[in-house]
Amino acid sequence: MTQPPVTPVIVHTDGGCTPNPGPGGWGAVLRYGAHVRELYGGEAGATTNNRMELTAPIMALESLNRRCTVRIYTDSTYVRNGITTWLAGWMRNGWRTAAKQPVKNVDLWQRLQQACASHEVEWFWVKGHAGVADNELADELATRGMREAMATA
Repeated sequence: MTQPPVTPVIVHTDGGCTPNPGPGGWGAVLRYGAHVRELYGGEAGATTNNRMELTAPIMALESLNRRCTVRIYTDSTYVRNGITTWLAGWMRNGWRTAAKQPVKNVDLWQRLQQACASHEVEWFWVKGHAGVADNELADELATRGMREAMATA
C-alpha cells in the first residue's frame, strides 16, 4: 500500500437539526494546502443531531479520491468519542453497547469506520461556536443544507 501524502487534509465538520429530531443538515470544510472545498447536505424528514454530526465526516472522507492523511475537527464529543474510544468495544460486542443495548446509528458508524479505513485519520475535538473559523463555516454549511433540504421537500 502506498503511503499517504505528508501534507494532511484538514477537515472541519458540523451537523444539526431544528428541532431534534427534525429536519437536519451537515457541513464540512476540507483544506489541502491552498485548496478549499465546502460540502453540505441535509434531510427534510425527521433525523437527529447525532446522525447529521456523523454524516459530515463520512461525506468528507468519501469525497477524497486517494489515500490521505486527514485531521478531522468536530465539535461533537459523540462522534469523536465514538470513533476513537467506543467503536472497538461495540464491534467486539456485536454492535452492542456496554449495557448490551444495540448501538444507535449503527449504519452510520459502520460507514464511518469503512471511510476511515481508506485513510490515515486523526480526530480532534473543537469547542463549537467559539470563533474557530472553519468550525463556524461548517456550521453555516450545515444550516444551509438543512434549509435547502426543507425548501425542496
